[in-house]
Amino acid sequence: MNHLRPVIVLTFLFVVFTGLGFPLLMYGIGQVPGLRDKADGSLIVRNGQVVGSTLIGQNFTKPEYFHPRPSAAGSGYDANNSSGTNLGPTSDKLVNGIHKKTADGKDDPGNFDGIKDLAKAYREENGLPVDAEIPADAATRSASGLDPHISPANAYLQAARVAKSRKMQVEEVRRLVDENTDSRFLGFFGEPAVNVLKLNLALDGKQSL
Repeated sequence: MNHLRPVIVLTFLFVVFTGLGFPLLMYGIGQVPGLRDKADGSLIVRNGQVVGSTLIGQNFTKPEYFHPRPSAAGSGYDANNSSGTNLGPTSDKLVNGIHKKTADGKDDPGNFDGIKDLAKAYREENGLPVDAEIPADAATRSASGLDPHISPANAYLQAARVAKSRKMQVEEVRRLVDENTDSRFLGFFGEPAVNVLKLNLALDGKQSL
């Protein structure tokens, strides 16, 4: 029995540490000023109501708002079904999509918009020429399907549509884009990005003044 005592004691200690001590330590660190907001999910609160998180994209579709990049998460930006398309870059389905009809003439539930479809829709909704170059994130889905950011180039191309819908000057809308553009992490990691939710909230706030 004596030879089992060290095993039992170590097991108990590890259970206490990993099951209680370590989680409490992490929780305590998360409550430190400056970290609590991030630990709670980077939530955005307006008028006492949580309107979203800076980490999770939302599917804005109205013309007066900036639109996020396409999503393959469920029906679009479904946090319970976070995923990409799992299609390879040479996949015909990824590029051209699938467009079928059921026997009764309705759209097949398995239909899928390809990159060409998404690019065409993007150009049309933003009043761009059919051969206009657009940034990759305007017509491609992210790996998570929940990307909260778009590129500044994407936002600039949407600025005219948003300005027209809100009866604002394009320069004023572009200035809001610049103010809500996050720079590279530490100056050289990643690329500049625009948080769509924060930008749209800034637009609403600008017009409510």
